[in-house]
Amino acid sequence: MLVLFETSVGYAIFKVLNEKKLQEVDSLWKEFETPEKANKIVKLKHFEKFQDTAEALAAFTALMEGKINKQLKKVLKKIVKEAHEPLAVADAKLGGVIKEKLNLSCIHSPVVNELMRGIRSQMDGLIPGVEPREMTAMCLGLAHSLSRYRLKFSADKVDTMIVQAISLLDDLDKELNNYIMRCREWYGWHFPELGKIISDNLTYCKCLQKVGDRKNYASAQLSELLPEEVEAEVKAAAEISMGTEVSEEDICNILHLCTQVIEISEYRTQLYEYLQNRMMAIAPNVTVMVGELVGARLIAHAGSLLNLAKHAASTVQILGAEKALFRALKSRRDTPKYGLIYHASLVGQTSPKHKGKISRMLAAKTVLAIRYDAFGEDSSSAMGVENRAKLEARLRTLEDRGIRKISGTGKALAKAEKYEHKSEVKTYDPSGDSTLPTYSKKRKIEEVDKEDEVTEKKAKKAKVKIKVEEEVVEDAEDTEEVVQVVEEQETSVKKKKKDKKKHVKEEPLSEEEPCTSTAVASPEKKKKKKKKKVNED
Repeated sequence: MLVLFETSVGYAIFKVLNEKKLQEVDSLWKEFETPEKANKIVKLKHFEKFQDTAEALAAFTALMEGKINKQLKKVLKKIVKEAHEPLAVADAKLGGVIKEKLNLSCIHSPVVNELMRGIRSQMDGLIPGVEPREMTAMCLGLAHSLSRYRLKFSADKVDTMIVQAISLLDDLDKELNNYIMRCREWYGWHFPELGKIISDNLTYCKCLQKVGDRKNYASAQLSELLPEEVEAEVKAAAEISMGTEVSEEDICNILHLCTQVIEISEYRTQLYEYLQNRMMAIAPNVTVMVGELVGARLIAHAGSLLNLAKHAASTVQILGAEKALFRALKSRRDTPKYGLIYHASLVGQTSPKHKGKISRMLAAKTVLAIRYDAFGEDSSSAMGVENRAKLEARLRTLEDRGIRKISGTGKALAKAEKYEHKSEVKTYDPSGDSTLPTYSKKRKIEEVDKEDEVTEKKAKKAKVKIKVEEEVVEDAEDTEEVVQVVEEQETSVKKKKKDKKKHVKEEPLSEEEPCTSTAVASPEKKKKKKKKKVNED
């Protein structure tokens, strides 16, 4: 039986000398404890060495994909076919391909795996002519080359250039703003009206470079830089300008500064085009989703495209707003909804109430695009175009939701209340400490007079009530006397019954009922009648 063994240096084909010992799988490792024992089990029959690392990479790439390399095919045809013996392989898929194309019987079993493990442990002694240092160097070089191949690494996809380019672009913008501000302020002492007429900074510097002193504006031709109306306005303002006179040396320094501004502006335009090309080569889908500037800033903030691909969508959404995030967490307020992704065109064209929702959806789709660009084999931007179309359709539905309604008797669209996290901070209220009424110290005279009138009215009412109570008490006493008289009359009538004509029937008055007006009005007459009746008796 022959054994196909792949190394980083080349292909090796071994001949098994004692096949009976292969039956004992558990104790097979004991036969490979030393190189002498290993040489008694297997013997090297042929060794095909690789010329360089590129050839080794091509061979192992074919083996990983289950294909046969040309070099391996030649070796198998030359050695194995002539021997007419079965071939032991480490990969069952590779064995199937060899059997299909070369019509060779291949063996793959646990015994073969143990045999391969034993050969690998004593590889230095079984393969003569290969130094250990050379074996280590080839192994390390092949590992690096294979890793680059698996990640589809290329020099054109180095994201370090993007990080440096976007940082330089930001620095150029700052320097340009400082230079232009200084140039306008410096030349404004000589010709202040020009700064209000020409608003474009680059055009302003080109006019200064072409004309110089304001006395030359009358004869200068500015039709290449300015429209006719603006040119006429500039010439008219130069004749009646209120600026001061400056020397030729001052004008030379100002013109030198204008030259620097123009050169930096041209270099910035060139750098921006370079950044666009690099972003389309390295991250085309991210460029389609958020634009080259925002995508480059995201990569620069994360450090590299691979580091950015490891972030979650929620992290990418607030990337660049770390200070606001931790400040909100510390003060228990609402966390920020977006960071660098806020400058994307999709978020910019959204209404304020939908910016948070669109930024969340855009971050989710952008993370998919980042991972596709970082680990995908395809370099097209089809995925980014498709996801951007979905986001734009979603944005249109969100914008039209408040306007569109179902016609007829249908109900309006359901309104989902927006969740707002309200963190209430209770503070101490000192108003409950004092129970005294809070009156102003200085009171008006009218208020005092009103209070006196109220107190006088209350006193009069109290006096009236007291008088009414006294009258009621007197009336009650009179009614008691009348009741007693009536009772005496009734008793006398019952006993004697003599004078029926003068008898007057009166109903007894109860103490609880109020007295009648007749009884209260004439108590003296009743006393006279009582005296007459007594005399008659």
